[in-house]
Amino acid sequence: MGYNQLSGVIPSNLDTLQDVGMLQLNDNNLGGTIPSSLGNLTKLISLYLAGNHFHGQIPSHLSNCQSLNLLDLSDNNLSGTIPPQLIGLSSLAIILNLSWNHLTGDLPIEVGNLRALTALDISNNLLEGEIPIDLGDCTALTSMRMGGNLFHGSIPQSIVSLRGIEELDLSHNNLSGQIPAFLAEFRFLKLLNLSYNNFEGMLPREGVFKNVTGASIIGNNKLCGGLPEFHLPNCISKSSKSRERNIVILSASIIFGVFGIAFIYLCWSKKKVNEPISNSRNDSHPNMSYGALLKATDGFSSTNLIGVGSFGSVYRGILEDNGIVVAVKVLHLVHHGALKSFFVECEAFKNIRHRNLLKILAICSCSDYQGNDFKALVYQFMENGSLERWLHPNAASSLGNNLPRNLNFIQRINIAIDVAFALDYLHHQCHIPIVHCDLKPSNILLDAEMVAHVGDFGLMKFLLGSSIDTVANQMSSMGLRGTIGYAPPEYAMGCMVSREGDVYSYGILLLEMFTGASPTDDIFRDNLTLHNFVAKALPGQVLEITDSVLLQERESHLGLYSPQHWLFESDDIYRDCLVMLYNIGIACSYSVPERRMRISGIANQLQQIREKLFALGLYGEDELPTAYV
Repeated sequence: MGYNQLSGVIPSNLDTLQDVGMLQLNDNNLGGTIPSSLGNLTKLISLYLAGNHFHGQIPSHLSNCQSLNLLDLSDNNLSGTIPPQLIGLSSLAIILNLSWNHLTGDLPIEVGNLRALTALDISNNLLEGEIPIDLGDCTALTSMRMGGNLFHGSIPQSIVSLRGIEELDLSHNNLSGQIPAFLAEFRFLKLLNLSYNNFEGMLPREGVFKNVTGASIIGNNKLCGGLPEFHLPNCISKSSKSRERNIVILSASIIFGVFGIAFIYLCWSKKKVNEPISNSRNDSHPNMSYGALLKATDGFSSTNLIGVGSFGSVYRGILEDNGIVVAVKVLHLVHHGALKSFFVECEAFKNIRHRNLLKILAICSCSDYQGNDFKALVYQFMENGSLERWLHPNAASSLGNNLPRNLNFIQRINIAIDVAFALDYLHHQCHIPIVHCDLKPSNILLDAEMVAHVGDFGLMKFLLGSSIDTVANQMSSMGLRGTIGYAPPEYAMGCMVSREGDVYSYGILLLEMFTGASPTDDIFRDNLTLHNFVAKALPGQVLEITDSVLLQERESHLGLYSPQHWLFESDDIYRDCLVMLYNIGIACSYSVPERRMRISGIANQLQQIREKLFALGLYGEDELPTAYV
């Protein structure tokens, strides 16, 4: 009901709608107070009341909405203090927006409970006191706006924990002290507004402070130093002569030290240049130069282009030093989220090793020959490309690699088992559990023996310090995590990233592998999904929904056998195996996360199906990759 011309007040009996998950009344002409009875909507996930004329206090009863992920009360006439129960509602995971009101008092220390929150906006109120150190516990924040208030004191050291912050606005307050050096170390920080405060001392010169459009510091008359573009006076020491002499000595020491380190590095580089790339668990991934990748890919030639994704293009290359064939993913740094994706993948591959995960061989982080920032990841080359190209070869025709669509039954089961093993490793066997967040056919690569390797960890998330299946620092500015059709429905509602989310994507993938239908096909509209499509067909119409390639294989197998009773028996088992596979896919892709299977049991069930097919004599162990026999 948002964006209309509704007037009057919110009916007090609205709480009778017990199953409401989203209430949207924003941008109307509603007035009066916000009824406390809204707190009885215990299934509420999102509440939008912004852009109205509500007055009075924020009802503390809203804290009874224990599933609330998003709350927007901005641009009203609300007054009084922020209820500690509400600011400490740990379910808030997407946005808490209380801006452009008349709220007073301190920011309650309970704000530290918002460990899953992505965006906090309390700007343009009358809040006062010091910034609570508890904000450092909100490690999932990517945006924090606190400008236009009366906060005083210094920026607390605890803010150093907000390593994922991308936007920080503390402008138009009464903050003082020095600007913390750690702000220059935040590699994702793109916008920093510290203007119109009372900061003093030297302005940092690194990180966001290297970009005059990314950092605003006007209205702080006691600042000095920084880049010339900020037009600040030079920092003057009380004992300048003594300091200058010490600087000369120190500079000379640094120069000689740098030359010494450079000499050692050059000697080491010459020694390492002809060595093969190390795959040791304890070695960090070696750096590779831009020139080496340029030669390997023939100048990133379009003839070597093998894939294009959201954040980069992938090229086939041959390393000049050792002749190794590699896949080079060049990041499109102009795309929002690409740089973060690069760092996330680098971090992921420091911690994971598994035969069904794509292996990273080297990284490249430097400048190209025009001085532009260049970042690339070098992977083990997968001879048989992506699963996407085998299931839907027409979609890959633009890249000139039209593979035959001839994956047989056993090959598909093998791939499904490989992916299940990879997810089980990520979810339950890593030191820090990992959620992949973007499982789909294009991110599953097949080697020469058709062994599947899960790749593209640019959206993955660590499950930090939690025994439950949700991750505190879940959603980021990259928007919906995952790909439409494969991302679980709860992500679109703002729920936290979870292992169950990966299981949903796996279930859709499994259904796609055996039906041959993509979840984004035109037939899936008007509430018809791939999950519903398969569920309605079971068990009687199982063959009608199965990929025609598999049906042709079935007919060729069954035509080899006589007498007739064997044909019927094997056909029944074939149907049974398909029904079992589809039931697994359905059990993984329920809309309710709690109903989904756990990944640890899926591989065992798939192996049992494979053994049934082996027992028929339709397939032999030669259908397995040699590594598994």
